[in-house]
Amino acid sequence: ITSRPAAADLIPSECVHRVTEVRGFNDPKKEEYFRKRISDQSLANRIISHLKSSRSLYIMCHIPVFCWISAAVLEKMLSRAESGEIPKTLTQMYTHFLMAQINIKNMNRDSKHTEVLKTLLKKKFECLYEGTATQGNPTLLNEIYTELYITESESGEISNEHEVRQIETQSRRAATEDTAIKCSDIFRPLPGQDKAIRTVLTKGVAGIGKTVSVQKFILDWAEGKENQDVQLIFPLPFRELNLMKDKTLSLSDLLHVFFPETKEMEISSDEYKVLFIFDGLDECRLSLDFQSDVRLCDVSESASVDVLLTNLIVGNLLPSALIWITSRPAAADLVPSECVHRVTEVRGFNDPQKEEYFRKRISDQSLANTIISHLKSSRSLFIMCHIPVFCWISAAVLEKMLSRAESGEIPKTLTQMYTHFLMAQINIKNMKYTKEEDTDKEMIFKLGKLAYEQLEKGNVIFYEEDLRECGIDVTEASVYSGLCTQIFREEFGLYQGKVFCFVHLSIQEHVAALYVHLSCTNHNRNVFDQITKQSLRSKNLFQLNSEHVSLSALHQRAVDEALQSKTGHLDLFLRFLLGLSVKTNQSLLQGLMTLTKSSSNSSEETVEYIKKKIRTMCSPKKIINLFHCLNELGDHSLVEEIQQYLRSGRIAEANLSCLQWSALLFVLLTSEQMMHVFELNKFVRRENTPNKVIRKLLPVIKESTSAQ
Repeated sequence: ITSRPAAADLIPSECVHRVTEVRGFNDPKKEEYFRKRISDQSLANRIISHLKSSRSLYIMCHIPVFCWISAAVLEKMLSRAESGEIPKTLTQMYTHFLMAQINIKNMNRDSKHTEVLKTLLKKKFECLYEGTATQGNPTLLNEIYTELYITESESGEISNEHEVRQIETQSRRAATEDTAIKCSDIFRPLPGQDKAIRTVLTKGVAGIGKTVSVQKFILDWAEGKENQDVQLIFPLPFRELNLMKDKTLSLSDLLHVFFPETKEMEISSDEYKVLFIFDGLDECRLSLDFQSDVRLCDVSESASVDVLLTNLIVGNLLPSALIWITSRPAAADLVPSECVHRVTEVRGFNDPQKEEYFRKRISDQSLANTIISHLKSSRSLFIMCHIPVFCWISAAVLEKMLSRAESGEIPKTLTQMYTHFLMAQINIKNMKYTKEEDTDKEMIFKLGKLAYEQLEKGNVIFYEEDLRECGIDVTEASVYSGLCTQIFREEFGLYQGKVFCFVHLSIQEHVAALYVHLSCTNHNRNVFDQITKQSLRSKNLFQLNSEHVSLSALHQRAVDEALQSKTGHLDLFLRFLLGLSVKTNQSLLQGLMTLTKSSSNSSEETVEYIKKKIRTMCSPKKIINLFHCLNELGDHSLVEEIQQYLRSGRIAEANLSCLQWSALLFVLLTSEQMMHVFELNKFVRRENTPNKVIRKLLPVIKESTSAQ
């Protein structure tokens, strides 16, 4: 029988034949315990010395449990040089021990919360729905993910040209000019950088892979592969935050709405290392006022969502939290530069990564090689393959056309590729459901009206009020998204609200161009006319115009509208609109057209009008887009003439017209071979003085690494 002394007399003495007493550790055994308990013998000696310096503590070490308590407290305090006075009394020792156990309990609780959040995010982000809504067969992200080319950018400078032009410019930039960063390392300083990085702004054109990069970052964290020093990650896409723009709530409440699992957490700057990810700044419809005097420092303090976000980004709320913001280039300056510690840019796929994507995406490697060869044969298509979404569109179209030897011309222009893709999606819909051409026409026309009107406003995300403005009710939109999941989709985020969008901006631009084209051919309307614009705001989409509208008049007006745009937002739309009038695309669109207008004369008139515009154009960006338009119309005469001069080496001898100088500029700037050294003497001779050549080809010289 064992007992504490106070209860020992409960057993009568006549029943006991021997009484023993455990006296605990004598002094040598106290030291032996600590030397066995603590592997670092130097640390063990320091602990023994400290305990001997306090008689009351050393006496208590007769009790093994007190030795264990002392070891737990002192090993931590003396080994890590923690702040605070080293315990010298019993009360201090026990109080330190109690608080340590509470901290351990909180760490276990925090670990549980982290695991719950990781499980939730892993489930949400482990699959990639390429271009589709959540219907259909998902692909595991880790199986198809191709590392994107991400660079550190010098600044958040804004480009006022169309994003496709930015891609074309970047495609010529030498990789050695930029500092590449892995997606998982965006918060880690580069060698030689010692400043901590709190806020990262990642910019990139639509469809370049920003959201997929976010998805991969979160998935790697949730699977325990990367950034395990971060305890909590909260992805808060702007397209979903927009749905809460009229709400007033605290940051804690906002997180509870998106992540109900966080209700037990007390999120403060000290307890957790937290990362907030705000994806899609360009989609933000909140009023982000960084000059506001409203200052929030408490996560439980209520305010409007825009005020919560600005205080979080500035650092008033949770100053130790990490912030990651993604944006298309045009909106990158919505966040002041002083609030951003690193600017990165997603450049999409470089040339080897393009090929890697197709080899991963298409199991038949022979077919993958055929597709890669075809895309390389068209410079405009291969440049667009920097954008992952365009690779997906190209794979969807070419895999079917090249594997089954389908009849029809293999797409060589952007318009052909997108028109093939659109008609393929309509055919897929008709295979699943009853084929009704009238329904197809009406559906595409209504989606086109939405695409065009929102393109003019600069919107790529639509909400219920946007749909109603275009005569589409929410039920109808849900049906469209179900039928055309790879064109138009309905999303349900973490916060359960409906958001609609086209799968990619370029698809919105193509469908918008198709709407303008069909308005002319089917309904005899020029949507650019002011009177027509007013009537289109009504829900009567199909009212015919009494005056004849020619395609050439429509095209010339579209060219003027695009050239007047300061941001170039109609550049790709214009390419698509002109390309739709070409015979090969007209035959593809037969099922959507009720009337057929002669396009041959219209194309000739449009080509002459564009050449006239090029003669008077000073902007190289606009000149290049107009040459792309000529390419869509099938007119290569100027380009072929210049290429012949270049091949023969007689370019310096040629007395080039203004139009030919523009063609030379286009050929050099869109050449597959990047001009590392610009050699002036190749172009100078008689009429072509050095000053004239430099003036005409200055944009080429700027793109070159050096000039001689």
